[in-house]
Amino acid sequence: MSICDNDSILFHQACRKIINQERASMGIGTLSEKTVHAVLKAFYESDPEHQEIPVENFVADILRDGEIIEIQTRGFNKLRRKLDTFLKYYPVTIVYPIVHTKYLYWIDEETGEISSKRKSPKTGTIYDAVPELYKIKMYLNNPNLHLCLVLIDADEYRLLNGWSRDRKKGSSRFDRIPTELVDEFYIGGPADYKCFIPEGLPKNYTSKDFAKAARIPVGYAQTLLGILYSLNIVERTGKKGRAYTYQNIL
Repeated sequence: MSICDNDSILFHQACRKIINQERASMGIGTLSEKTVHAVLKAFYESDPEHQEIPVENFVADILRDGEIIEIQTRGFNKLRRKLDTFLKYYPVTIVYPIVHTKYLYWIDEETGEISSKRKSPKTGTIYDAVPELYKIKMYLNNPNLHLCLVLIDADEYRLLNGWSRDRKKGSSRFDRIPTELVDEFYIGGPADYKCFIPEGLPKNYTSKDFAKAARIPVGYAQTLLGILYSLNIVERTGKKGRAYTYQNIL
């Protein structure tokens, strides 16, 4: 899905609004909700009247026009109890941000000095969502559940408090500051999971074939194929050695 100019403008407005609010209070990263979460909540619903709405014993990030939007930056397993309740009453869209291009900054806690930025060699893709989707696999067939995978560019600030000699390995992330809206992938039902199936697969393929075509680890491919199989997007056609072979249905 391509991003229109208006979406980009609204995203930048949300970024400025949240970052200015944080700077006016105590600074980036000091709010109870981190900046990516706050920006996306402002982007998808600018009116505070529709934010932080009590639903039964929980609080929805956004409730508008009879639909709940939950911004979840990680830990989908923590959503299960909410989903058990929310899905009984409303359609629910889970917005999951994925950092596409990341620039790293390091903060020295002792001096407060911030390093110059360095571009991370890793490029985020929708396949980064696979481990999180597995945590709510049992809900993915629910017609009330939808997903929005949002690719963003961001500046990431990390504390120099790791265990390695340069204090970077094992370090803590302080905050991520969104800078650009890159793309959105909306999954409204099982057929939309086709976005995960890469081009160039043979008719019958293994998880290794899938991993190579998608440029992801074999473990991710195995997990994703298990999800796609449960959603009837792919079917198992046999075995090649000890590995299942698959074929696309949709």
